[in-house]
Amino acid sequence: MTTTTDSTPAVLSALDNLETTYDVIVIGSGAAGLTAAVRAAEAGARVLVLEKASKLGGTSAAGGGVIWAPNNHLARQAGFEDSARAATKYLQAAAGQAMSAQDIDWFVRTSGQAVRFLDEKTQVKLVPLGRPDYHMEWDGAAPGGRSLDNLPFASTDYPGLAQALRPPTYFPLLSMSERDELNGRTPEPALLEQRAQSGVRTMGGALVGSLAASALDRGVHLAADAEVSDLSQTDQGWRIEVAGKNQLSARSVVIASGGFEWNPRLRQAYLSFEVTPIGAPSNEGDGLELALAVGATVNDMTAIWGVPVISVPSISYDGKPTGRMANVEMTLPGSITVNSSGARFVNEALNYHDVCRVFGNTDPLSSTLQNSPAWLVFDSEYFRKYPVAGSTPGVKPQWMSSAPTLPDLARNLGIDAQGLQRSVERFNVDARAGVDTEFGRGASEQDRHLGDALNQPNPCLAPLEHGPYYAVPIHAGVLGTSGGLATTEHAQVLDRHGHPITGLYAAGNVSAGVFRNNYPGGGATLGSAVTRGYAAGSHLAEVFLATQATADAALEASK
Repeated sequence: MTTTTDSTPAVLSALDNLETTYDVIVIGSGAAGLTAAVRAAEAGARVLVLEKASKLGGTSAAGGGVIWAPNNHLARQAGFEDSARAATKYLQAAAGQAMSAQDIDWFVRTSGQAVRFLDEKTQVKLVPLGRPDYHMEWDGAAPGGRSLDNLPFASTDYPGLAQALRPPTYFPLLSMSERDELNGRTPEPALLEQRAQSGVRTMGGALVGSLAASALDRGVHLAADAEVSDLSQTDQGWRIEVAGKNQLSARSVVIASGGFEWNPRLRQAYLSFEVTPIGAPSNEGDGLELALAVGATVNDMTAIWGVPVISVPSISYDGKPTGRMANVEMTLPGSITVNSSGARFVNEALNYHDVCRVFGNTDPLSSTLQNSPAWLVFDSEYFRKYPVAGSTPGVKPQWMSSAPTLPDLARNLGIDAQGLQRSVERFNVDARAGVDTEFGRGASEQDRHLGDALNQPNPCLAPLEHGPYYAVPIHAGVLGTSGGLATTEHAQVLDRHGHPITGLYAAGNVSAGVFRNNYPGGGATLGSAVTRGYAAGSHLAEVFLATQATADAALEASK
């Protein structure tokens, strides 16, 4: 039974009541860290998870929770066709310029093992989505089954767990498959209220909740408000200082503390353009810097998991301004996205990661960002049908601009009026025909997936022809940074000579992403994190069992 103080939820261990020595200490309680913890504990290791924030889950709990894992057994059971060969070919096309053949083979093999472990050994309940890969034109792409959703999770058997989990940023209490079926429209309020009242979590909250429950089942200790203030190597393993006072030791440490997207100093040092973070504000790169201090090296530090965002001035998360993913709003028919010249600059239905790249383009004449700022522009039909950043359709919030005509709207925003008029006129001709001749919006299966299926012939295209007209700013954002600590295939952290640092592991966004700044399909962020977390836990399990066997043999020999 976990010992707690009066103010600590029953599922959490109070810092003053922690044991002083563990086999494994995990820094961070997102999907990567919890997967590593559960896998190591499955082998019998004594495991502690330390969470810096007051709530468990990090960005994993706040987000969509989808895991991209090709050739997984759940997809095959659901009737989706896939193979290791197809997955390998697709990753060669998607990331082969950066990933080695060995790394691709490792991911295809290990991600499937991770999914099977979660499905058969934990409370995680995954279901394949009918979402296509993000580049169906590439060899080996799959029309569905590789992106895995989470069924809703009820924590009723674990008193206090619902209160211990980080809340979602803005996602409604729907599974991702339920959200996809809405075609961009507003969910049923009664269902959301019922789930909120009963403590049900969905998406990333369901993933973290079910992993946390699985960890508790195996005797893993979970501690919040437990920021690691120092990390040092000893002859016996590692010494960890928590909150500037608690001294703990462990044979091995897994750093899974998230990226550095909320640290302005590190963003300025490594990222080439300004981004709006929309994940857990506790992701400040402290785990990264702890590892650097003990000799770790890094990779791909400029890489991000990019996404376009709408920032509503009144919305904050953990007291900090944040934003909402804008990819659905950009995809739905009756809108375009333009820069200050009034020009479209991208296929708005392109996957969010690749769209975000274009915000960083530099104008060769002015040396300024070519597509930032940008605006989502739409007409009254769109305004009437679809919510924008959580707004009520047909109700204009203060942060939304409007004007009777397009030239008036452009003047209000500081956009080139003639440029905007030309863009809308050309787009309208294409939209009426159902073919975007400029950027190909809606031409592919992956584009149409998030469009409005009721809008034909192209779910992503409708003319902007009914005033008044509306606009909201669009910014480059990040789900998290994806550059970080360099690791082996077992998630062992490397030093500057390329050698593993004994007993030190990393997984999730604190480590360099598996896909090397590429995004093959929906759920790539968690696909990378969970797979490497599973690899870390598996290697820790092997080390623990080997150590136990050696100790048992020595004891037997001494008799």
